[in-house]
Amino acid sequence: MKPIDLNEVNEYVENHISIFHRKRLEYVTTKVDLNPILKQKNPYLFRAKNIMTAQDLVKGFLDAFLQSQEETLFGDFIEGLAIFVCSKTYGGRKSELTGIDLEFIKGDVIYIVEVKVGWNWGNSSQIKQLKINFENAKKILEKQPGKKVIAINGCCFGKKKNRNPEKDGYYKMCGQEFWELISGVENFYIDIIEPIGHKAKQKNEEFLEAYATVVNKFTLDFSQRFCTDGKIDWKKLLEFNSGKKLE
Repeated sequence: MKPIDLNEVNEYVENHISIFHRKRLEYVTTKVDLNPILKQKNPYLFRAKNIMTAQDLVKGFLDAFLQSQEETLFGDFIEGLAIFVCSKTYGGRKSELTGIDLEFIKGDVIYIVEVKVGWNWGNSSQIKQLKINFENAKKILEKQPGKKVIAINGCCFGKKKNRNPEKDGYYKMCGQEFWELISGVENFYIDIIEPIGHKAKQKNEEFLEAYATVVNKFTLDFSQRFCTDGKIDWKKLLEFNSGKKLE
């Protein structure tokens, strides 16, 4: 193991978190369109919440859409950070095996890691696929003589562990435990919080300005198409969202 240089980590995080902010801004300025957002989200939920104004409804639909995009973008960032950190400490690398994000060796153990942002990340089908990916990767890597293969579901935050890792076929390591595994530093999970916030205030102000413009444009469009006498016409909205007629 080589000791981690926090200056290198800070430089990596500051450079790559700006990519996250740039792509996040691109989504709200160039890639969002009202029609697919209205089709993808659940109007019954917003009716049950007694949403009364066009702006509140548009914001609700837009926020739900953007949140899913941000989670994907941040997942890419955090996976890249984990690979970078592990490459500096244990010579880790991006895996070429299906469904595996990271490979590295400690002593006589080959670690294979699938990186997730949070601990509560998947449904039963996704967990099943995770197990299949680990099983297939182990079959390939265990052919190397003298090497044991350990599979890790690494989550960047949280504390949850699998109750029976031997039965599941992998270990679930979250938060501090995961970051310590790949960095060799006990409090590394705290060390990265400051660089992740690099220029966050400035970048968020740019985002909010663009976001406000989109909300205003979408609200006007929605009001003209789906409001009658100043009220949301839920029948029109549902016909557009769920009716048999294809748009």
